[in-house]
Amino acid sequence: MKKQSHKPGFYERYIKRLQDFLCALAAVVVLSPVMAVTALLVRLKLGSPVIFKQERPGLNGKVFTLYKFRTMTDEKDTEGNLLPDEVRLTKFGKMLRSTSLDELPELFNILKGDMSVVGPRPLLVRYLPLYNAHQARRHEVRPGFTGYAQVHGRNAISWEEKFNLDVEYVDHVTFVGDWKIILQTVRTVLKREGISSESSVTMEEFTGTQA
Repeated sequence: MKKQSHKPGFYERYIKRLQDFLCALAAVVVLSPVMAVTALLVRLKLGSPVIFKQERPGLNGKVFTLYKFRTMTDEKDTEGNLLPDEVRLTKFGKMLRSTSLDELPELFNILKGDMSVVGPRPLLVRYLPLYNAHQARRHEVRPGFTGYAQVHGRNAISWEEKFNLDVEYVDHVTFVGDWKIILQTVRTVLKREGISSESSVTMEEFTGTQA
């Protein structure tokens, strides 16, 4: 990654990480019964493993292992290839995604320091070489459990709009701003807004921004 242009303020340097840890710890304690029931249902309805693990780029592009509850089956065609997402994503899996229950294991990523409560969502490693210089700035802060783009369209907006919102967040990280995003996230999840794009059950593949 190129040298950062982002300069962390007092909140980021001395408060945000501790706040993340305490919030994630409290959430794990309070939501442990929900996580236990969800894990059991995932095991019964979708099989094993219950936890989906995938490498994602974090702060400065450093790769870490993201944890989520699995939402898809392992159904394959006659040649052994996985079927399309829309086939493997069951009604139960859609419910997990629409309520964001599938993302609860990411609380452990926050405890480990891989992620923050608020920040740009961690995307796929294969997207790294596709970002332009502006878009790559989303990695100047820790990725988030939720983010500015998630409360302004989530998967229903274009990649370019999403990345612009991510960079806008990077340039304006504040205590008040983070808590506004957290409260807006609760509203977005309850209303189940922006779960899908117009052409995909989640979000279509990012193939780079055309000049």
